[in-house]
Amino acid sequence: MIENIKVQPSELYVKFSNKLDDSFPNIWLRDHAKDEKNWDKRSNQRKTHTAFLDSNLHIKKADIVDGGKYISILWSDLEKAVQYSSKFLLDNALGRDITNHNNQKLWNKDTVSDQIFVDFNNIISEEGFKIFLKKLYDFGFCVITNCKTEIKTVETIARKIGYIRQSIFGGLWSFESNENMADTAYTQEELRPHTDSTYSNDAPGLQLLLCCDYDAIGGDSIMVDGFKIAELIRSESKEIFNTLSTVEVPGRYIGDGVILEARRPIIRSNLNKELLQVSFNNYDRADFRIENELMIKFYQAIKKFDSLANDQKLQWKHILKPGELLIFNNWRILHGRSSFKGKRKMAGCYINKEDFDSICKVNGIH
Repeated sequence: MIENIKVQPSELYVKFSNKLDDSFPNIWLRDHAKDEKNWDKRSNQRKTHTAFLDSNLHIKKADIVDGGKYISILWSDLEKAVQYSSKFLLDNALGRDITNHNNQKLWNKDTVSDQIFVDFNNIISEEGFKIFLKKLYDFGFCVITNCKTEIKTVETIARKIGYIRQSIFGGLWSFESNENMADTAYTQEELRPHTDSTYSNDAPGLQLLLCCDYDAIGGDSIMVDGFKIAELIRSESKEIFNTLSTVEVPGRYIGDGVILEARRPIIRSNLNKELLQVSFNNYDRADFRIENELMIKFYQAIKKFDSLANDQKLQWKHILKPGELLIFNNWRILHGRSSFKGKRKMAGCYINKEDFDSICKVNGIH
């Protein structure tokens, strides 16, 4: 709620009932006018031609209305007053609490258990889907049980979340060990925890892996919470965290008729220091050089990161059975697989991160 306001020559001072206060520039307030003339409510798009606004525009009149829920402002270039809600202003106040309130549950081996298993038949319902989506958001991964062992299952689940992403592997894909493919994932060797597509400028957000057939020994799926690793490093060594957050690591994929390259830090955060993405793949890291002292620090940093990713106390392990589908957030969760002997056939696909974010917001999960 808004407690008090004061019109100043180039800004509006606002004091909120929670004791927070801020001064909003006139040009910013005018640019965010959401009345019929300046805002298209149908498309949620701005109609204002921002570049045409007079930088010297001023407030002719401002009043607190509806018990502090709104401020009504009459601008010098408009005939009708525009209302701004207290929530809108508070959400954009510079002094607001910027602590990470996303409620994601950082986990290790001992703090994640059966809650990540969900039944396919339950997630088909509207309410069951929301429960599944919340678990996927909170923990970064889920195992969907009682699935039909056909690629159509992957498509059904994916399309409830977003669009199936096209990649060098296609849209929907199936695979088993194949020495002719140019990717380590097609071997029967151990795959240490990593994230996919470090060679892509926009790495996939979700990955789905359905076990269609398993007649083997070994092949445990491994999940590790990359955000947990990042927070452990942040608390233990500011220097290592800074190295992992600033050195742009190149990823490269060469094979199957393509050469793909991209680069970004292993740990990405926003300006509020909230974690955005963990991107680590020692297999796909391309050759690069930086100043020698920093290069040595980088190797020390990835040694620390890799040791945590392979710490048994941080790893969740499970051998996927036919009819179980593993789905995980590729921007947060590192995945791996123990070596195996025998037959292991999988089907899967990727989904863009923005589509996962969208479906979470639509369902009030964020």
